[in-house]
Amino acid sequence: MAGVTRFLMRSALIVALIAAWEIAARLHLVSAFLLPSFVSVARRLVADTLSGQLPLGLGLSLYRSLAGFALAGVLGIVIGILIARVKLARWFFDPLVSVGMPMPKIAFLPIFILWFGVFDQSKILMAAFSSVFPVIVAAWAGTENVERVLLWSARGLGASERRLLWEVALPAAFPQIMTGLQVALPIAVVTEIVSEMALGGQGLGGNMMQSMRFADSPGVFGGIVAIAIAGSALVKAMDLIRRRLLIWHPEAAAG
Repeated sequence: MAGVTRFLMRSALIVALIAAWEIAARLHLVSAFLLPSFVSVARRLVADTLSGQLPLGLGLSLYRSLAGFALAGVLGIVIGILIARVKLARWFFDPLVSVGMPMPKIAFLPIFILWFGVFDQSKILMAAFSSVFPVIVAAWAGTENVERVLLWSARGLGASERRLLWEVALPAAFPQIMTGLQVALPIAVVTEIVSEMALGGQGLGGNMMQSMRFADSPGVFGGIVAIAIAGSALVKAMDLIRRRLLIWHPEAAAG
């Protein structure tokens, strides 16, 4: 019942925002060029869906975002665990993470263009580079903060370092690693859209920039709505995956 109540409250807020948008557009509080009505944007989304433009652009954007996110997830987990368990890795990666974490990663886009061109490779790697740092920090902190009692008990029972990592450290650190992945996914999507806007080509970001060049306001706002829907779906999917994978963890029992 509580879940239904939360869903209704969230739905009511979204409906209220859409209603306010439509009323403001119909009352011409701003020009139709600056704020097209929600109905016109919805019609544009339907037309682009039927023509195949929206599914193609959405599919390409999601493919690049998820490819970059997967790459960041694998590298981030491995690097984070190495930093927590190997002194040489900490000596090498700690300064890089400390400097790179707060930097605006999109500033490196010109370098990625020079190195990898303007096609999918640079966009995917840019998304991976932007989203890898939260995963590294989460894996590092999660592995380093495993309760010592668990490690001592496993060593006392004769567990090797490999079994200690796979059967004790990783399961104990997994909730924090999942949190890092949940933070990294929206970053990968945002970076991908911005890269498409800068580099052009097919994709939601490229379609929005093309609409902007032709002063097509419904097309621009339609892209924003599509990104919002896709992003919300991805965040919800990650939440469901977390609940599924951590069904054994105390946080599942706590709701």
